[in-house]
Amino acid sequence: MADIRRMKISIGADHRGFKYKEKIKTLLEEKGIKVKDFGTFSKDSVDYPDFGRQVAESVIKKEVDYGIAICGSGNGMMMIANKVKGIRAGLAINPEMAELARAHNDANVLVLSEMFTPENLLNEILNKFLNTDFEGGRHQRRVSKINDYDKGKK
Repeated sequence: MADIRRMKISIGADHRGFKYKEKIKTLLEEKGIKVKDFGTFSKDSVDYPDFGRQVAESVIKKEVDYGIAICGSGNGMMMIANKVKGIRAGLAINPEMAELARAHNDANVLVLSEMFTPENLLNEILNKFLNTDFEGGRHQRRVSKINDYDKGKK
């Protein structure tokens, strides 16, 4: 398991995820994690693909260890992040989903919903995501199929 204090995380949100982005940024910084914030920087209406894509690309470029993307439902951010080859973005509305996204799917982007993820669970969700290793084994075969699809293999 990696030392989370040495991690760097990118974060991005649209206007519907701005409040959680700010809270999560504080939680991460309190853990000693460096945060690369792609915005948005207010509650003014913006387009989620602009922010989700930047988060995902920062992970692929290895500028950060993981990404976190937040919008109203989480669906839009998950869709745009997963368009970037090599990204495995998982939506988590509770700690168990965050843990399974890492353990079974080797997720490299955590997606959160400001509408459906309870605010009081944010820290626990972050801890599960950041402190859970990929199990490999039977899950590796499945993740490899995702990676093959990214490479154009069937």
